[in-house]
Amino acid sequence: MSISEQITGLLDKKFEEEGFRDCFLVDINQNNTKLEIFIDSDSNITFEKCRKISRYLEQFIDENGWLGEKYILEVSSPGIGRPLIFKRQYVKNIGRKLEVKLKEGGKQTGILIAVHDDNVHLEEKVRVKEGKKKVNKILTHEILFNNIEKAIVKITF
Repeated sequence: MSISEQITGLLDKKFEEEGFRDCFLVDINQNNTKLEIFIDSDSNITFEKCRKISRYLEQFIDENGWLGEKYILEVSSPGIGRPLIFKRQYVKNIGRKLEVKLKEGGKQTGILIAVHDDNVHLEEKVRVKEGKKKVNKILTHEILFNNIEKAIVKITF
C-alpha cells in the first residue's frame, strides 16, 4: 500500500472524530521527503485543525518510518489559487467570483450563485448597447460539471 493510500485511510478515521467531521481530503503531493496534504472543510479550515491533523499524521509517519528520519510534512488548506475539485467546495464558495475554464474551450467568469447536482450557475454583469445607450444587464450561465476543466476562485477588491 502506498503512503498516499495509508495517509488517506488515516485521514478517513480522523474525519470521523468530533470537530473534524466536516473535513475532507483534497489532494496529496509527495516528493521524496516532502509530503504536502491539502484538506478543506464545509465550514472553515483553521490553522488549529491543520496543526492537529499534522501531529496526528506525524506519529504514524515516525512510527512506521514511511519518509525516513528527516522529512517535511505540510498540512494546509488548498488556498485561493488551487482549483476547486469537489462539489462541496463549490457550495462553500457561493457568492464568490469564479473563473471557469471550459473543456470545450473558452472561459466563463462570474459570481457563483447556485450549485446543483450536475451544474453550477454563474452570474455575470455586462454592458450592452441598446439603441444609443449602454445599459447594464445580468446574464446567468449554467455550466455542467462535466464541462468544467478547471474552476478557480478569484479575489475581488
